[in-house]
Amino acid sequence: MRTALRTAVAGVVTAAALALCGPAGATPAGPGVTARILAQTTVDGTDYTLREITVPPGQGTGWHYHDGPLYGVVEQGTLSHFDATCGSDGVYRTGATIREPSGSDHVHIGRNLGDTPLVLDVLYVLPHGSPFSRDAPNPGCAFQ
Repeated sequence: MRTALRTAVAGVVTAAALALCGPAGATPAGPGVTARILAQTTVDGTDYTLREITVPPGQGTGWHYHDGPLYGVVEQGTLSHFDATCGSDGVYRTGATIREPSGSDHVHIGRNLGDTPLVLDVLYVLPHGSPFSRDAPNPGCAFQ
């Protein structure tokens, strides 16, 4: 299932890239978090970008939100996801899929509480020119 989803997402993005190429915005990664673009294109005013994101053990993405929905697959490790109430809104292990809704009312943080690197494949579906994420202040949680 994980391989099929990744192949399907990569296929859609690659096919769109062949039809019409365009840039995607960028935001700085959190401490120790890295990302690389696997594919990207712009179609009818929407940027589609497939990225591989790696979060080292004990690190997180920082509090943020997105201008469009995201669809992800956990390739390795475990993603612990928290919303602005400081409560866990999901724990995603290898092979799991995740969807993040858009908007400033969906502030969240992704954390790697495990002892192995967390690797995610994420498809960003954003209005053209939008950054991958927008920073948000910690909503008062005891963790960052």
